[in-house]
Amino acid sequence: MDPRIRTHAETIVDHSTRIEAGDNVVVTMPAEAEDLAVALHEALGERGANPVFMNNSERAARAYLRASDADDFETPSHQLALFEEADAFVIARGGANVSEQSDVSPDTNAAYRRAMRPVLDERLEKRWCLTQYPSSGHAQLAGMSTEAYEEFVWDAVTLDWDAQREHQAQMVDILDGADEVRIKSGDETDITMSVAGNPTLNDYGEHNLPGGEVFTAPVKESVEGYVHFDLPLYRKGKEIEDARLRFEDGKVVGHSAERNEDVLTGILETDEGARYLGELGIGMNRSIDQFTYNMLFDEKMGDTVHMAVGNAYADTVGEGNERNESAEHVDMIVDMSEESVIEVDGEVVQRDGTFVFEDGF
Repeated sequence: MDPRIRTHAETIVDHSTRIEAGDNVVVTMPAEAEDLAVALHEALGERGANPVFMNNSERAARAYLRASDADDFETPSHQLALFEEADAFVIARGGANVSEQSDVSPDTNAAYRRAMRPVLDERLEKRWCLTQYPSSGHAQLAGMSTEAYEEFVWDAVTLDWDAQREHQAQMVDILDGADEVRIKSGDETDITMSVAGNPTLNDYGEHNLPGGEVFTAPVKESVEGYVHFDLPLYRKGKEIEDARLRFEDGKVVGHSAERNEDVLTGILETDEGARYLGELGIGMNRSIDQFTYNMLFDEKMGDTVHMAVGNAYADTVGEGNERNESAEHVDMIVDMSEESVIEVDGEVVQRDGTFVFEDGF
């Protein structure tokens, strides 16, 4: 086994989820990630944890979704019970075909997400980690050889997370206690939002591995303006290109996309909360320097900002502020490397991708 796989597993267990003896751990991975599953189970055994392994098959999921009547979806009580009893949850992406579910209708996906929302909410209450296994399917999507993609993934996963935390803490200090954030990029993005009272979190490889962002939630009805997400989004096997959203009183009141607009529409029509922003994130991981059509990596890239329509993480909503709730949480990215600024309470804190605390600002 490649020793980097064992390092990956050790990072998940010791850094991301802090597994202890007696912990009940749910592990979900595709067949292509079996080596990581084996290394992870070995690490869990050494620490005295109790794993349950679930094979995540995109083919099986596609078959179920296409055969089902969307009106009949119900929350699976047995799966909910599993996560109620769990202490930690680990999921790895890495299937063979990233387009496996491309012929499942947006309406079906939305109905299924609504039914699964209680399961998702329960999972998010636990210690959890989402990570990536460098499969050939994702390498192909990224336009890289399998070997190059392996190096890309494992270099990102094994970053010095203490140093990354300290670097990002500088931006956390700027946002914590702030009121208004304004994002401007070119002629098609000018959006403002309040973050007053909402905590800013420092993601350094815990819930997401790799990490590399700071993020918070906008005050629900404060978002105003328009945004062009000029980097594409790969969603259930379909690429959404050049998504544009327009907000009034926090709500999406207009949207378009150059490609697969129907998929974007399906996301926004999932439920009422899907038309509001649940997250503002700022990418700060300079080691992720290539766009790969994988949001787990792409949203962490330096020189980017991402916003997620849908559910807000509870930890990012302060006491007294309304939390946006939705079965969706869909991140979309703005390239901030040129003709772009981030303003916090009227002060420019990033210009063309360079932060106020970095050389060259």
